[in-house]
Amino acid sequence: MLRPVGDFIKASYDGVYGECRSAMLVIRTKGPSQLTFWVLALIIGVAAGAAALVFRVAISEVQGLLYGADNSTLTTTLGSLDWKWVVGIPILGGLAVGLILTRFTPDAQARAVSDVIHGAAMNEGRVSKRIGLASAAAALITLSTGGSSGREGPVVHLAAVISSWVSNRIHADGITARDLMGCAVAAAVSASFNAPLAGTIFALEVVLRHFAVHAFAPIVIASVAGTVVSRLQMGNVTEFVLPLNPLALHIELPAFMMLGIACGLVAYVLIHGIFVAEDWGDAIQKRTRLPAFLRPAVAGAMLGGLALLFPHIIGVGYETTSSALTGQLLMHEAFVFAIIKVIAVAITFGGRMGGGVFSPSLMLGALTGLTFGLLATSAFPSVTDSQTIYALAGMAAVAAAVMGAPISTTLIVLEMTGDWQAGIAVMVSVSLASALTSRLVDRSFFLTQLERRGVHLAAGPQEYLLSTISVRNIMHLVGSGRDAPQSQCQDLIDQGEFVDISETLKNAMTKLEASQLQLLPVVEQSENGPEMIGTLYLVDALRSYNRALSATAAEEHS
Repeated sequence: MLRPVGDFIKASYDGVYGECRSAMLVIRTKGPSQLTFWVLALIIGVAAGAAALVFRVAISEVQGLLYGADNSTLTTTLGSLDWKWVVGIPILGGLAVGLILTRFTPDAQARAVSDVIHGAAMNEGRVSKRIGLASAAAALITLSTGGSSGREGPVVHLAAVISSWVSNRIHADGITARDLMGCAVAAAVSASFNAPLAGTIFALEVVLRHFAVHAFAPIVIASVAGTVVSRLQMGNVTEFVLPLNPLALHIELPAFMMLGIACGLVAYVLIHGIFVAEDWGDAIQKRTRLPAFLRPAVAGAMLGGLALLFPHIIGVGYETTSSALTGQLLMHEAFVFAIIKVIAVAITFGGRMGGGVFSPSLMLGALTGLTFGLLATSAFPSVTDSQTIYALAGMAAVAAAVMGAPISTTLIVLEMTGDWQAGIAVMVSVSLASALTSRLVDRSFFLTQLERRGVHLAAGPQEYLLSTISVRNIMHLVGSGRDAPQSQCQDLIDQGEFVDISETLKNAMTKLEASQLQLLPVVEQSENGPEMIGTLYLVDALRSYNRALSATAAEEHS
């Protein structure tokens, strides 16, 4: 007798559901197999690419609603708007950003790429979902209402939120979670800039900070998935269209080397300007007792005032970047716009408005390159008349130096423009700019940002791994049989030689080296003072540190 159709469908559904639950249980308990991991990479790539696409479209829609223009016409449209709108929209946007960040983040600051790097290195490949979503919302408002920053930082962090959620669901270990984070970041960058090659290398070069073979295939899968998602909506188009001009490379090579050095200095000025603005903002806020939620609104007022004279600084800046790349600006315009852009970016970050630093770097680099190219062609007209190639090389050089990512930035710029003929000129400028700026700061804007917070990733794993190991995990409890004699520990406590249970090996090793002791009492603070709860031995600390170094080396070379 035939079973009813409804019973058959129900039985099929129950079977599929049961198999999915069994598969999830296996992944949670035993970790994903290689094939399963690649499937996860594909799913995360689609999700991160969709998130980046939605973020980009949302910026355009909100910007169109408020200003009546998109990124390609915003500068032109601002000239016809009433000054009250030009000033008022950034103020209201800043106020909304301030309310969101003070409500959903502990320090009223938006998160971006540096926090993803920190999560990959020191938090088992995870970032906070709540803070990440709040930061994305804040950046969306910032970029839609006149903030002078970029969209790459928010989409990278949003992608990391997606991978962190998946990692938590499957109880992924650190290596798996980091690889999934790399997949999400690659897909987000690829979808955001229609640059699958660059997205792959960006995830490896900037976020994971190694080129492990085991991570390459899934990251490529995710990057391609993100690109496909983007192209289904946006089409296979480049961000900028350049006029192609012949390049006398054998003659112009010294000029591109000089441009690289100039761009390295410009990148340093941008990075230093942002941090100076942040410090000034902190000092002014403290002195005036300005509420944290009003700080972005004050920055919005300053940006609106600047936009009355220089509308080019509003938003992501693709219209001005395109004008520079196509040689539509005069020399004095490019020079002045570059200076104003640095000021606008510093105000945006100093006001804690959110957003990324890549797009501003592209605009600043294009303006710097065009200025240099106009000078070079006017001084040596018989050698070259190709100012736009200098603008392209400058765009790549400043962005690479700011991000500390010469390989992925070179690929992003070439994929965004579709001009591969100028590849050698771009590589020469990028290499010199990156080398110079990395000596003036801690490798990059992101790593310098972390260094200012006391997170020492720029020095390498030998420096920051100590901060990932808790004293709690390697001490020997009182009464365990391996703890030191109570009398000896109490004498050390009386002399101030002890370590708190909440500390990491970084602080403990500093104390052990300074005192030249072989052990330290581990204490917990109470109303009666330090109360001994265990013993930390130097040999155990060194053993744990060595294991962490070995695990990191194994991951990077697998």
